[in-house]
Amino acid sequence: MSAQAALFEVAAGTLVGLVALGLVAGIGITAVGPGGVLVTVGLFVLTDLSPAEVAGTAIVTHVATGALGTLAYWRSGQLRRPPTRRAASVLAAAALVGTPIGVLVNGAVSGRGFGILLATAVAATGVLVLARERRVGARAGHPPTVIVAAVGMVVAVAAGLFGIGGPMLAVPLLVVTGMPVLDALGAAQVQSILIASVGTVGYAARGAIDWPLAVAVGVPELAGVLIGWRIAHAVPTHRLRLALATALICLAPFLALHG
Repeated sequence: MSAQAALFEVAAGTLVGLVALGLVAGIGITAVGPGGVLVTVGLFVLTDLSPAEVAGTAIVTHVATGALGTLAYWRSGQLRRPPTRRAASVLAAAALVGTPIGVLVNGAVSGRGFGILLATAVAATGVLVLARERRVGARAGHPPTVIVAAVGMVVAVAAGLFGIGGPMLAVPLLVVTGMPVLDALGAAQVQSILIASVGTVGYAARGAIDWPLAVAVGVPELAGVLIGWRIAHAVPTHRLRLALATALICLAPFLALHG
């Protein structure tokens, strides 16, 4: 399937699966952080897109999810706090530098290599979410700027490579370094806009975005973002985080073999 494939060329079952993953991914993005990776996983497993097309099609959906998530966390007050705004600015600056690096690295990765790297990132995220569970009960505070910048670079390079949303890695990493969960979620949404915008330009220049599939996945993903934001503020998400971490760790070996 090329990047110009139309929706009618995708099997109905595959399309339903991608739409469902888009919804769940959106919920994960604003409720727990990791979530956007499910779009990349779905496109990699359920279609025959190349690694560049998988990453490009996934990353374009995060322009809108990042913008909507930013508005949601501004409304709920997290992004109105000076420390959170500063962290968001540092993360956004790192995205401008790190995302193009990830896009370039993607061009040198084979389908097999992409699967192995994606599996590694997914498993690492699952472990980070579990580590986050231990950290949530500890004393929280905003980490130094240099730490936030380092987190931002790591996240941006990985996001550019895999087409994932920034919150997937940024939220657990920031929480592990001490940032309050809701502040980390808000700051990561801002970075996601920059990552997705820069990544979209890079992959579009290579003709590596399947726009119809991006719309099909992105619309339910946006609905999930609003649902996830409400969950993050109203419902204890301990079990949801544990379930997500377990699913990611169990999914990693399959992704490594799939490529």
